Amino acid sequence: MIAFDKNICGQLNQAAQREWLETNGIGGFASSTIVGMNTRRYHGLLVVSLKPPVERCVLLSKLEETLLVDGVAHELSVNQYPGAIHPQGYQYLKAFRLDPFPVFTYEVQHIEVEKRLFLVHGENTVVVQYRVGPNRGHFHELQLTVRPLVAFRDYHSTTHENTGLNPYVDLAQGQAFFQPYASLPGLHFAHNAVAVELQEYWFRNFEYAEERKRGLDFHEDLYNPCALRFDLSETRQATVIASLEPRNADTAPAYELAERQRRRSLVDGIDDDFTRDLTAAADQFIVARGSARSIIAGYCMPSGA
Repeated sequence: MIAFDKNICGQLNQAAQREWLETNGIGGFASSTIVGMNTRRYHGLLVVSLKPPVERCVLLSKLEETLLVDGVAHELSVNQYPGAIHPQGYQYLKAFRLDPFPVFTYEVQHIEVEKRLFLVHGENTVVVQYRVGPNRGHFHELQLTVRPLVAFRDYHSTTHENTGLNPYVDLAQGQAFFQPYASLPGLHFAHNAVAVELQEYWFRNFEYAEERKRGLDFHEDLYNPCALRFDLSETRQATVIASLEPRNADTAPAYELAERQRRRSLVDGIDDDFTRDLTAAADQFIVARGSARSIIAGYCMPSGA
């Protein structure tokens, strides 16, 4: 576990150098830094492989999260823009750990909110769950707003505001579907939000520090189709599942249990901690290629094809 103290402002640059990776066994992945700030064009919460395990596209780049405590907004996200870090949600980040997948713990006014995410093995599906901790502080209303930011482009490229995007969002109970370009598959959002509001808004000029170092285009615009609003005052849980197929938010616990059991089975019988860790890490690079299996070279750099 990586714990953060009150001097995290001074730790931001160091934390932004530490990255996590989740894979789905068919060439897709999720990746970012431990503070949730994307520093590469390859970072994203759902990078799918259209021809497993190649032809990867970044569909869901990230989620912008705002926790409202009695109507007062606290933004949990972190982004780099020209000359500024905004929002500065790293100030609320208390800890990051792999358990076995990424878990972020935020603390706002003595209220702990845990965010965990993982990919479903064999599917282009990412599950993101938020849970309020037992120390809930003192409040009357606790709400969470989640804004998906989408890219819908080849993972070697960047996207920019354009008029060719189709902003239509198909809404149903617990579901939202968005297909901005006919050339790419649409994205299904399953959720347990109490309300969904259409946004149709471009977030402009994200900067990716690692791409700047490589001398490549390091600016990108991301599109926000909608905002998911959750009431955590009573339920204490919020779920978002983004997938190429329709899913149901109620299946998140079963997905999590299955993924924990799958990963546990990989290391059963291994007593040495180093060997266990190495085995679990190596599993991320074994992918299905038709009816066979192969080892992928990497995920977040051009050599990964």
